[in-house]
Amino acid sequence: MKIKKVLVANRGEIAIRIFRACSEIGLKTVGIFTYEDRYSLHRYKADESYQIGEDNQPLKPYLDSNAIIKVALENNVDAIHPGYGFLSENAEFAQKCKENNIIFVGPKVAVLKSLGDKIAAKKVAIENDIPIIKSNVKPLENIKIALSEAKKIGYPLMLKAASGGGGRGMRVIREEEELKKAYPESKREALNAFGDDTVFLEKFVENPKHIEVQIVADNFGNTVHLYERDCSVQRRYQKVIEFAPSFGLKQEIKDALYNYAIKICKAVKYNNIGTVEFLVDDDDSIYFIEVNPRIQVEHTVTEVVTNIDLVKTQLFIAGGYKLSDQQIKIANQKSIKITGFALQCRITTEDPQNDFKPDFGTISTYRSASGFGIRLDAGSVYQGVTISPFFDSMLVKVTANSRTLDGASRKIRRALREFRIRGVKTNMPFLDNILKHDTFKKGAITVNFIKSNPDLFIFKAPRNRANKVITYLADITVNGNPDIKKIDRTKTFIKPRIPKFDANAAYPKGTKDLLTELGPDKFSQWLLNEKKIHYTDTTMRDAHQSLLATRMRTFDMLKVAEGYAKNHSDIFSMEVWGAQLLMFACVICKKTLGNVCRCCEKRCQICCYKC
Repeated sequence: MKIKKVLVANRGEIAIRIFRACSEIGLKTVGIFTYEDRYSLHRYKADESYQIGEDNQPLKPYLDSNAIIKVALENNVDAIHPGYGFLSENAEFAQKCKENNIIFVGPKVAVLKSLGDKIAAKKVAIENDIPIIKSNVKPLENIKIALSEAKKIGYPLMLKAASGGGGRGMRVIREEEELKKAYPESKREALNAFGDDTVFLEKFVENPKHIEVQIVADNFGNTVHLYERDCSVQRRYQKVIEFAPSFGLKQEIKDALYNYAIKICKAVKYNNIGTVEFLVDDDDSIYFIEVNPRIQVEHTVTEVVTNIDLVKTQLFIAGGYKLSDQQIKIANQKSIKITGFALQCRITTEDPQNDFKPDFGTISTYRSASGFGIRLDAGSVYQGVTISPFFDSMLVKVTANSRTLDGASRKIRRALREFRIRGVKTNMPFLDNILKHDTFKKGAITVNFIKSNPDLFIFKAPRNRANKVITYLADITVNGNPDIKKIDRTKTFIKPRIPKFDANAAYPKGTKDLLTELGPDKFSQWLLNEKKIHYTDTTMRDAHQSLLATRMRTFDMLKVAEGYAKNHSDIFSMEVWGAQLLMFACVICKKTLGNVCRCCEKRCQICCYKC
């Protein structure tokens, strides 16, 4: 194995997925994160992790190839896995990896240049007699050329980003004025998502199925397909639900798709894994769209029905193995079998009834689903996590498998009912409506399924009964039952009575000074030799931790803290707010509680803990 240590140039769910695969085969892992992502779980799933970018850059550093390469070189990384999105299809990034003797876990640079760019991929398809959708001939360097090319192709059109997928930069254009508006927007969105603002036009196919074929190829010329996935359930060209294999598609169409996918990949000597995407029109016409030379979000459904770990396969291929080797164990095309059906839903913090506006905030309750036939691929989701507005809204991917598509649908609907996610809105009721819809059950879905079925958006919001009950119980525990007449809700807190002390006097020396002077070992010996009893005062800790009973607030406690410290320096230690402190003045800045520390320039909450 050529690879010993892998850096994942990504975040969230896919980074965690790759770390797990590395762990299973004994590879060390390195994660990267931005300041905004400092509490994200992918940071902690890696053996090592490093911040990239400045504190005011939440997203952009994930597109900074130089910064990522620098982290890799400084930490003896053998390989970089790009995941999906960000730099995963960027040929320049793969080239930089090569120049620095770092293995890029994905296709070769030449392959990325041939297929990672959607415009270049269409040229390869044409050269190999693979049917394509009519598109622009001249590069769309400005709006004038775009308008001219659009007139030649004919409206309606699709405006798309050349480098990347996931619906980023994608627009349907039905008239000239729409193109004028969409052109700069699409370029800007493509640049932000993929670091490349190149866009192209193609004829818009009105109501097709979206079918993709999974490809696996080693570095020795061996290429196989892992059958197809149906990705027709989409909203604004972003996939919502995917399943494998397709349901209701003729076998001769499937066979043609497999042949086209293998053909285009062999034409460019494809290596590693990738996905070849097609549209299948209602008259069974096939149109090649693009090749995604990376792992896909929906790869889980293929893994489940073929029992082939695609991420480990990527790592082994990059590490120098053949498909037939024991580590991958794909002898030939006939050796790959499909078992049952798998279906994937993406749970997101979006509000379907408000134009899918992403919601963000703190998740107050999180209870996960599980059980037979359910696989979960989660990002940073747990009770108390803050959902940031800067990143993708996906919380967790739920994959179900069963002998039938209907069985998988039933399992995933059961899983959706098990989930409890509170504090932010989610799309779970919307997903449930799709899964129980007759058109979906029949396999008759096309890319316009969601748009043409407004009834999918009719559902009741979760009642959140448990949280309401808990909130009610907490309120009456703290504030009393409203039926008890003696409760005075206008009552204010009593002002604290502060003991007299000399505010200008210096703090008398105490045990903390002795600890600093003697050091831990000698201090321990001093205490061992002491004959008198030394006391720890826990009054403040008890008052604060018994907040609901004593109504003691930090604000009140800080008022008496300085006086206590100056009047009772003979106390061995204080236990305060659940932590033991030896004195109330900061060792470094000598300031008292509540003052601004010169070292950290932040208001001290409990002494100067930072100092």
